[in-house]
Amino acid sequence: MRKPNFYKTGTVQIPNFILESGEKLDEVELAYERCGPRNAPAILVCHALTGNQYTVGTSDEPGWWHGLIKEGGYIDTRRYQVITFNVLGGCNGSTGPASVNPQRGEPYHNNFPSLTVRDLVEAQFVALNILNINHLRAVIGGSLGGMQVLEWGVMYPEFIDSIFPIAVTPQFSDYAIAFNHISSLAIQQDPAWSEGKLPKQGLSLARMIGMITYRSDVLFEERFERNHIISEGLPTYDIESYLSYQGQKLTERFDANSYLRLLEVMNSHDLGRDRGGIDHAIQQLQVPVFAISFTRDLLYPPEKLHEFVKTIQQFGGTAEFYEVDSKFGHDGFLVEFEKWGYFVEEQLAELDVEDARLEA
Repeated sequence: MRKPNFYKTGTVQIPNFILESGEKLDEVELAYERCGPRNAPAILVCHALTGNQYTVGTSDEPGWWHGLIKEGGYIDTRRYQVITFNVLGGCNGSTGPASVNPQRGEPYHNNFPSLTVRDLVEAQFVALNILNINHLRAVIGGSLGGMQVLEWGVMYPEFIDSIFPIAVTPQFSDYAIAFNHISSLAIQQDPAWSEGKLPKQGLSLARMIGMITYRSDVLFEERFERNHIISEGLPTYDIESYLSYQGQKLTERFDANSYLRLLEVMNSHDLGRDRGGIDHAIQQLQVPVFAISFTRDLLYPPEKLHEFVKTIQQFGGTAEFYEVDSKFGHDGFLVEFEKWGYFVEEQLAELDVEDARLEA
């Protein structure tokens, strides 16, 4: 199996981690993927709701952003070291609802404490220091990952050179919260949930609800064209089979309690919370912001991120906005890298030039 240079996966242990709520976790474990030269500028990738730490992956098992980040890619792992953590509250090796509560000797399940985006960022910051990474060239991520990126910009501006918030807005909208509410109810109203069993039907339905919001009507219509088969006199449409398949597939790899906790994390996202509002939070941003949005994104309308960028500029900050025309809607940040990867590549190259100038 061929792996990228300096490819490593592992875990970081953080003792006595205090959440924003004041609740303490005796030990937090964060699983990570790290690749690229150890002496190269570091880039932190933050993943989305059902993502994981395997951003780059291997030649046999490519990661979820392999089209963007690889040897010779838009983010070149020969030039940068790239690290991704499975988020706190996740279910791919990091401490989350499926983990054993050391005080009780049994999994947390739905007793896992509530989290915020800031908790996720704080855990990553501590973990990076444990790994002796004391500065980041950039933080990049989409959706829930984009929320983390924005918080990084406000919480630790001295630690980073730039942020790339993608397919996100500075606040999670009521419209998006509404879909999360339906998804949460789908899980909690599954009879298996009340019996302490895996709510496969509810989690599958929650995933189907999400899939509808992640893609656009144009893409669905072009892909499925009302194709169907007749079974027992009734039509079964391809779009129905597709959604059922996507729902079932998630139940095989994701924990329902993690899904619920991370939906809550997304609902709480508001960059201006306890900071005097968005404008005051923007004034705390001291790093360049390179924002990317996608047309037909129902959950994170491009105009909201564009307005955010313009406000940064009005306050004298450095920010650029790039809108990608995509049939994929919100999921555009996972595909069509040829449409937007070069924007990331160019901005990173300019940061490299500036860094070299300052060191000269």
